[in-house]
Amino acid sequence: MPPVAPMLAKAVAAVPAQPADGTVWSHEPKWDGFRALIFRDGDEVVIGSRGGKDLARYFPELVDAARAELPEKVVVDGEIGVQAQINGVRRLDWDSLSQRIHPAQSRVQMLAEKTPAIFIGFDALALGHRDLTVETFPHRRDALTQAISGVGRLHISRVTTDSDEAHRWFSAFEGAGLDGVVSKRIDGTYVPGKREMAKVKHKRTADCVVVGYRVHKSGTGVGSMLLGLYRDGDLRMVGGSSAFSDATRVELQARFEPMRLDPDHSAQGEPNRWNAAGTGEWIPIRPELVVEVGYDQMEKDRFRHTVTFQRWRPDRDPVSCGYDQLEVPLTYDLFDVLGAE
Repeated sequence: MPPVAPMLAKAVAAVPAQPADGTVWSHEPKWDGFRALIFRDGDEVVIGSRGGKDLARYFPELVDAARAELPEKVVVDGEIGVQAQINGVRRLDWDSLSQRIHPAQSRVQMLAEKTPAIFIGFDALALGHRDLTVETFPHRRDALTQAISGVGRLHISRVTTDSDEAHRWFSAFEGAGLDGVVSKRIDGTYVPGKREMAKVKHKRTADCVVVGYRVHKSGTGVGSMLLGLYRDGDLRMVGGSSAFSDATRVELQARFEPMRLDPDHSAQGEPNRWNAAGTGEWIPIRPELVVEVGYDQMEKDRFRHTVTFQRWRPDRDPVSCGYDQLEVPLTYDLFDVLGAE
């Protein structure tokens, strides 16, 4: 019965190889969406988030799909995603997915029709009256394939025990909007809330131009540093870096203040979807500073997540900081990734 905390993963440096002690790992793509457990008991459907909230109201099309496609009594673990056509192929689109969390029911219904979600299952906790959490992964995987046919909105993640194949997925499948590789012990049981899996995510660096900043919510220091890259002569916003110490925030503000382009005005950018009180207001500065940042992946022309400060690059000409330095992943269609095992 919900709520049940999903089993979690701890970060590791590389895809686990098969060790000498005989431990066998099962590897699968790391889908970049909302983690969710779907509980079905007859007509009753609950979609539990990682934090225990019910996401069903935001994804009515998945509630309908669960009633139509799942067995009468089942609990499956997976990821909710929204697909979009990007550069001619289908891939997971985080921006479209994040917009699905909206307080207005009319907008929820409109987005369910305009940008319908899919569910990609990768584990099973119960089937009928059978508790699968105490069983090893091969038995849970078998139950998952019994529960999900893969012909509607509900799909099944592919898996492999070949670590070389998993390494290939890590590089190749990013173009379909994936986030890395997750590995599970074949002999492991399902442990809610515990980091019993291993995950490998993409880590890269890029040299970016500092284009502005937002003042910290306390009113003192820099809350976030806004970054840009050049393309065709235009400097385009690509994301931001934050999580600075109190001392660093003050130091950054002292460094940026003399570089303000208009000391009396701020620019208006994107509002913050996740914080109703947040605004997109920021202060532009002269594009003269270059910083090296760490990032994991791109979402269209922007960094997918907040990036991390690495070091200043006084040796770099800001105009030389373009999109061409970014590693471009191979382009796989989402449903090629969901294809044959």
